[in-house]
Amino acid sequence: MLRTRPVRACLFDLDGTLADTAPDLAAALNRVRADHHLPELPLHRLRPMASHGARGLLAAGMQITPEDARYDTLKETFLAYYLGAIRVRTTLFDGVIPLLQSLHQLGLPWGIVTNKLSTYTQPLVAQLPWPQPPGCVVSGDTAARPKPAPDPLLHAARLLGVDPADCLYVGDDQRDMQSAQAAGMRAIAAAYGYCGPSQPSTWNADAIIEHPLELLTLDLMS
Repeated sequence: MLRTRPVRACLFDLDGTLADTAPDLAAALNRVRADHHLPELPLHRLRPMASHGARGLLAAGMQITPEDARYDTLKETFLAYYLGAIRVRTTLFDGVIPLLQSLHQLGLPWGIVTNKLSTYTQPLVAQLPWPQPPGCVVSGDTAARPKPAPDPLLHAARLLGVDPADCLYVGDDQRDMQSAQAAGMRAIAAAYGYCGPSQPSTWNADAIIEHPLELLTLDLMS
């Protein structure tokens, strides 16, 4: 059951929630694989890990973890490839533009809270076709601790001038739900996103949506 206190602001994860960044992330990883004479992996193999950043993608595509001596070099190469082609095939998910337009009409500010570092967040956000600019953009290196800590969401609420209890947060990863709950916000799972190896039904979210526009059907906005 969702709490009945009206929502005054909506916050969103970026990768896998607002923007389908998986094609460009996968392309960067496949360039790393090509450097090591490995065949290209199909997008459907890499897509579930796209919300887990370099660590998740390198684990999926190179079977490597941060403990490996090669990890830092491969990570630097992967991120350089990604930054150099950060919006070739990346698009906003179907329904995101009308959703944000509706929030604007309702007078509800919205913002982005992502674990993506600002070096990558800022150029990507600048290139995406938002109907109105976000009221705030909080990256993985903006607050003292990234998600699943509450710090980034609490910082975003302060930037928007809204009590955290009056915010909701939409994300496609369990860490997003944990961060929202720790911040005292309503946690909405985006089941249309990448989601990783776990199922949104296990995340203890306040609600699960299968399409961005379903957010408007939740009994939250009045």
